[in-house]
Amino acid sequence: MTDCSVAAVFSDHCVLQRHKPIAVFGQGPDGATVEVQLMHKDGSVCAHAVSSVVGGVWNAVLMPQEAQEHLCLAVRCDQAGFSKTFSDVAVGEVWFAGGQSNMELELANCIEGPRELQSETDSAVRFYCTQKLQYQDEYFYEQEQKNCWQTWRHGNPETWSAVGYFFAKKLAADLGVTVGIIGCNWGGTSASSWVDRDQLSGDCELASYLVDYEQAVAGRSQEQQRLEYEAFQMRHNEWEARVAGLLKEHPELTHDEAAARVGPFEEDWRGPMCYKNPYRPNGLYQCMVRRVVPYTLKGFLYYQGESDDHKPTLYYKLFCSLIQKWRKDWHDDTLPFVFVQLPQHRYAADRDFKNWCLIREAQFKTFLTVRNTGMVCAADLGAYNDIHPKAKKTLAERMENTALWLAYNRAEAQDVNGPLLMYAIPQDTKMLLLFDYAQDGFVVQPDEETLNHYIELEKSQGNTVSRDFTGFELAGADGVFYPAKFECGAQGIPNAIALYSQKVARPVFARYAWYNYGPITIFGKNGLPLSPFRTQ
Repeated sequence: MTDCSVAAVFSDHCVLQRHKPIAVFGQGPDGATVEVQLMHKDGSVCAHAVSSVVGGVWNAVLMPQEAQEHLCLAVRCDQAGFSKTFSDVAVGEVWFAGGQSNMELELANCIEGPRELQSETDSAVRFYCTQKLQYQDEYFYEQEQKNCWQTWRHGNPETWSAVGYFFAKKLAADLGVTVGIIGCNWGGTSASSWVDRDQLSGDCELASYLVDYEQAVAGRSQEQQRLEYEAFQMRHNEWEARVAGLLKEHPELTHDEAAARVGPFEEDWRGPMCYKNPYRPNGLYQCMVRRVVPYTLKGFLYYQGESDDHKPTLYYKLFCSLIQKWRKDWHDDTLPFVFVQLPQHRYAADRDFKNWCLIREAQFKTFLTVRNTGMVCAADLGAYNDIHPKAKKTLAERMENTALWLAYNRAEAQDVNGPLLMYAIPQDTKMLLLFDYAQDGFVVQPDEETLNHYIELEKSQGNTVSRDFTGFELAGADGVFYPAKFECGAQGIPNAIALYSQKVARPVFARYAWYNYGPITIFGKNGLPLSPFRTQ
């Protein structure tokens, strides 16, 4: 390599992480020297660093800085005749927002978005949207150089992640600094898309993701894979164009309603598996995550899990592997990781496979076992018959509150966490449950709308549900569950709930909200929902 360049994640309006050494990196000719300066507008230098190019890459590390704005970042390599200066650079807080479609959902498409876009005139939030190209070819690198950080006035905020934006807006207000979000998400993706091959091949169970891929492409040349995938894309684009045309004629319709009128797309929406398919294992890790490593961060935001419900028993191991890999890439095993525990969801035509229950359980276990993680329970924020709840502000602000506790020591654990099961103690005819983060007791809130949907869903499967069902269930040694009644503050213990049922003489097992979609009725005094659980 003879040319020198700065990683595409650096541009005008970029946000650099305060109070940490700042990595500025790129590529260049071996043996060359790259000089980096962070400067005020008047040319005075805030920080200076020099790096040698080794193996075609360089990484200059600037001294930590206080929050500030209106800076310039200058990069120079005399041997390559390279000089580049970025303007309107800010030092503040930087968070990486990863996941699938619920993290990807754009500001313009969430319930709170249109009002925000109309009323906000400026914002302390800036976004870098990692480009959504799933294969690294010449076009990939050309487009990447056109990508840049966006501000409210210099960008397209309507396309920003709604969760990322509302998180950053509240954080900016609470801390009084500029907040940058690196959006790195793709709808419909498994967590296996966001880790490298070694993370999967090194474990006999996780390797099944690779085996599935290899079986899917077996016997097909790369040229055949490419032709099949491009033909699929043309068919899918034509179908989407028909849906878009109907939406233009009838703007009152939702996308799903328009799609139903046009007629379903008869193929798997992910397309044939191949080396260019974004849903292949490791693909987006290479094409998206690695493109911004090791940009200095405060922490990670993550909302994903829906597309791993076909292998829910592997999710704990897969999720932990992802957290470990991302932290390793950023050379910090303690980077805060704030993630969403999946909300309630079930399509009207589906049976309750309880696979989302297992994903939520894996997420809870991750919170308990992986240090410096924060779990945001979204049990009460699901939407009937819709995998994409359109209200995102409440969830985003819960995530921000969790970050204040986990990353900034500006909130207390009992204020940002809903009740979590701690112990289950069988007591003759009752089961005594003790909860963390419920020291002040509980609030019972009937969830009539969701209960009505749940009753209808279960009725369609031949099951009967009583109208007094609250989500609590008990089972004896036979493992057969029955609806249970409950008593909050049992035995005079504020954070205890006792369960009992006439059909279970000696309770052995208990569970709550153990369904893909159903009522959420129990909250802590802080307004946060009790996380779904089952006892083992």
